[in-house]
Amino acid sequence: MIQNKPSSQTDLPQEFAFIRQHFSALAGAAALELRDDAAVFTPPEGRELVIAADGMVENVHFLPDDPPETIGRKLLRCNLSDLAAMGSRPEGWLLTFARPPHITEQWVAQFCKGLKADQAQFGLQLLGGDTTSTRGPLVLSLTILGSVLPGQAIRRQGAQAGDGLWVTGTIGDGALGLRALQGEIADPSGYLAQRYRLPQPRIGLPLYGLASAAMDISDGLLQDAGHLARESELHVTIHADAVPLSDAARQTGPKWLETCLTGGDDYEILFAVPAQHEAALLSKGTLDTVCGPVKVTRIGEFTQASTGVTVLDSAGKNLQFRSHGWSHL
Repeated sequence: MIQNKPSSQTDLPQEFAFIRQHFSALAGAAALELRDDAAVFTPPEGRELVIAADGMVENVHFLPDDPPETIGRKLLRCNLSDLAAMGSRPEGWLLTFARPPHITEQWVAQFCKGLKADQAQFGLQLLGGDTTSTRGPLVLSLTILGSVLPGQAIRRQGAQAGDGLWVTGTIGDGALGLRALQGEIADPSGYLAQRYRLPQPRIGLPLYGLASAAMDISDGLLQDAGHLARESELHVTIHADAVPLSDAARQTGPKWLETCLTGGDDYEILFAVPAQHEAALLSKGTLDTVCGPVKVTRIGEFTQASTGVTVLDSAGKNLQFRSHGWSHL
């Protein structure tokens, strides 16, 4: 039997009314107005698809009193960071939203407001997803689609002995921002908290032809540098005094260095650069992107030795830390 199209949201089953009210304004043409079982997405001609997914759980990846607008934006930006690490252009995204009873309609409206602002800024559109209820915490999962020219995706594997280790932006702000929101450190300007809530994805970073390997930093600089080294069966040495810190991070004092290097939530890009490209990069100190120039810093080098990470202080002494980063399990 063919059913007549509902005349208003009040005629819709509760779930569909919820989707129509909050998510229809985010949907692109490929989403088919979010009325069908799936989207119909045509990949850009002559490009390969790049697909990634990340989840966020209340009280694990964000605080219950974080503004809903920033939670939506952070969810999207964490996924955009994965695309940035592979040199990919954003195309679209899908969302799974597991809603507990304490999440109000007003909360969802603000959450979607943040998503709408960022999808406009970064040039992508909602393709679809799923909604459900839960008695547990709020659970969010986002799958993102991007595209690259054939053969131009940058992988974690590919660094060579002698390559330099480089990083975008500054390290440690996100981890320190969480500590500030938890009352452990002072953050008079609010800069650190803002960096925790709203990381800056490095979309458009021109890595192809420059970087031999790359990945984004989500679980801590040391841990993710170890992943990069292991994928290429190399050792990486990091010079702690070369790691770029913001003024706000430096003001917290040296006792927070371990948090900066291992705390995670950076969403900067870590990449290996062959020696022949380093002089020009050292001279310029930035890479141009669609969002403006991004500062880049050389923080170490890869060597042919057993896989792992060594961290040296300014005197060349080996620094030891309790942990190298965040564990998901």
